[in-house]
Amino acid sequence: MTAFVDVAFLLLSFFILTTKFKPPEAVSVVTPNSVSSKAAEELDQCLVTLSPDGKVYLSYSEEERKIQVVDDLNKRLNLQLTPDEVKKAGKAEFFATPLSQLKSFLNLPKEEMAKGSSMPGIPCKDSTSNELTEWIASTTTVFLGEKLNLMVKGDKDATYPVFKNVIDAFKKSDQLKFKIITNQEPLPLNSPAAETAAKKAKGGAAE
Repeated sequence: MTAFVDVAFLLLSFFILTTKFKPPEAVSVVTPNSVSSKAAEELDQCLVTLSPDGKVYLSYSEEERKIQVVDDLNKRLNLQLTPDEVKKAGKAEFFATPLSQLKSFLNLPKEEMAKGSSMPGIPCKDSTSNELTEWIASTTTVFLGEKLNLMVKGDKDATYPVFKNVIDAFKKSDQLKFKIITNQEPLPLNSPAAETAAKKAKGGAAE
């Protein structure tokens, strides 16, 4: 019995130390439903989040990517960030300020950085005021020659003009492929998609 308890404790310790916890979301959103069953890839991810009130947030799945993107922005746009401030970008869960406020954002305590609802969001109002274009341009540079999982997660109440401005920012960097994150719902009964899925399931069972 003692040996069993020791093994159980070792396994528990292993899972606690190796588990990667999901980072907090920039803002709480209620995504629309769809019948897609494909899971979103978690690596090499660039996620644009649209809040119900039209704010735009940007996050990356890897700390190194955050630093590289901010470093590219700093060099291209002369944001006058210090090397230490660029490194602080790796600790940010998301980015949600105009570029003119990025310096002050990076100098906030980490707990203040995580308050998404209090952030103004990345300006993405129209073609003349769309700073997301600059973020996507730097993201494209950082991921040049590598796989980029570009994703959009929008609240079901977010307006179409904001979504369009996000897509326009993608287009300016020739990022024409992206995924939209939704809530999965069952396929409608007797629909062509449901019949196709049933055939595939039967074929898999036969193998």
